[in-house]
Amino acid sequence: MTAIVKDREFAHADHSDAGKTPLGFWIYLMSDCVLFASIFAGFVVLRDNLNGGPAGRELFDLSFVAVETGLLLVSSLTYGMAMIAANAGNLRTVFVWLALTFLCGFGFVSMEVHEFGKLIAEGAGPDRSGFLSGFFTLVGTHGLHVTSGLVWMGVMFVQLALRGLTAVNRTRLLLLSLFWHFLDIVWIGVFSIVYLMGAA
Repeated sequence: MTAIVKDREFAHADHSDAGKTPLGFWIYLMSDCVLFASIFAGFVVLRDNLNGGPAGRELFDLSFVAVETGLLLVSSLTYGMAMIAANAGNLRTVFVWLALTFLCGFGFVSMEVHEFGKLIAEGAGPDRSGFLSGFFTLVGTHGLHVTSGLVWMGVMFVQLALRGLTAVNRTRLLLLSLFWHFLDIVWIGVFSIVYLMGAA
């Protein structure tokens, strides 16, 4: 009897908080917009401060970054497919699309770590110039966000395996979807402003 009462209380709490969670997450995303806008502004100010060091055109391999970008854009598509499967109540298909999203995101982060390691090995670390400080800060902050998204995705695998497509888990998937697509939009800005303009 006690268990039934607790379940009813949990369900009532879920229902009463249903509207607050997405609103709170939207507020968080807006604060992240401010964070990235500030870092973008800092990069734009510092991008011509080379201090005798290499410029973007000497450092960036656009074909490598294009593959990296493709992975993140494909991951946005696969996550969208996961949400379609979730709305249809197909848990197995959700797992498949989430796994593909995770692999694409992991590939993206791995390529970014490789790029950072290569630059540092060539003596183009964040302490070399204002341009490189801004570059590592902007791209690194985005990479940390993608890594956080991957950790969140890993937690969702566990939650879905244990509880299935409950209302709470659907909300969590939706919020992760907002976060993941937001990171895609930010990366398009990074690719355009940092890499394309830097390599021009």
